[in-house]
Amino acid sequence: MEASCFLTSKYFNKTLDLVPSLKPRLPIFHKKRHSQRLHGTGGGHSSVITCCNLRPRSPDDNAEPLLKSDWRSFRARLIAAEHASLNSDTVDQSPTPITLGDKWAHPLHEPEKGCLLIATEKLDGVHIFERTVILLLATGPLGPTGIILNRPSLMSIKETQWTDVDMDKMFSDRPLFFGGPLEESLFLVGPQSGGDGVGRSGVFEEVMKGLYYGTKEGVGCAAEMVERNVVGEGDFRFFDGYCGWDKEQLKEEIGAGFWRVVACSPNVIGLASVGSVGLWEDVLGLVGERKVW
Repeated sequence: MEASCFLTSKYFNKTLDLVPSLKPRLPIFHKKRHSQRLHGTGGGHSSVITCCNLRPRSPDDNAEPLLKSDWRSFRARLIAAEHASLNSDTVDQSPTPITLGDKWAHPLHEPEKGCLLIATEKLDGVHIFERTVILLLATGPLGPTGIILNRPSLMSIKETQWTDVDMDKMFSDRPLFFGGPLEESLFLVGPQSGGDGVGRSGVFEEVMKGLYYGTKEGVGCAAEMVERNVVGEGDFRFFDGYCGWDKEQLKEEIGAGFWRVVACSPNVIGLASVGSVGLWEDVLGLVGERKVW
């Protein structure tokens, strides 16, 4: 089993000696260990997925049920309605439909793909994870994986020793964010044009509606999509490193009170929020007394 970057509650304490340090690792995006936890649907070799499957949209694509494509909003409305009924002094036989705003968040009992892990005060003093907001990318059989969203960028990609042609040509000026202490390079892509070319490419994994992730094997396809005007250069956020847990480890840490588990709307963690040091406070503000509305 791959070494995890977190400590279980049985071994956890705040001494920095027991927490992975943020040592500079150069070259970034180069000679990294490919993780079996994180992979695109196109496979593990860049030569296989440099050409994207950008097929035209077929009529059958419109047959996807709304509940499947936007089930998180559906669940949030149910939770908001339940909360409203519990706080109502009268019994309303015909309750008013709940309308969600652009930004909402509510607690979850169990972690799931696309949820947020919000560090609690028990992680204060742990320099990597203090006040972090982690987006869970996957919850597969090898254990959950995610990336830290709210650490500011300290360098651009061109300041590393990355030598891939697509990266040098297309993304070299893009900022590089710290995603976690485990070695793997990946990126988020959130198309701002409203098209679905990213989802139809077959290369990137959907995290939530309108937000996908890819590994370094998908950089060639990402560059091709920019050249074809499917997405823009600004629709990507690149990360060095990620976070991972053993299969039951995250549940133990949540039970020990190290993390709050939160579901949120895509607008809460859009690309503009990546690197924002205020994201931790913003999410906790949404998961206040007003919950999801």
